[in-house]
Amino acid sequence: MTKSVKKPRIFFLLISVLFALIHYPVVATSKPPAKGTALPQFQLVVPDDSEAKGYLGLSGSGKFTVSEIDAPVVIIQIFSRY
Repeated sequence: MTKSVKKPRIFFLLISVLFALIHYPVVATSKPPAKGTALPQFQLVVPDDSEAKGYLGLSGSGKFTVSEIDAPVVIIQIFSRY
């Protein structure tokens, strides 16, 4: 193979690998949880407003998980900005 053909192939391969590495996490998290499975654990920031903290049954600052909310039922509404 000549140098003029080899360089574009290597460049294309490198770009393909980089795209796959960058795009993979997006694809992995784009699928919703299956019906009947538990909500994945993720952390949210504790609100600064004391009224909001009281409503959620939280105290302190930092981060919290959904399971720490003092309520019999938690409804989560997710907004998509695409």
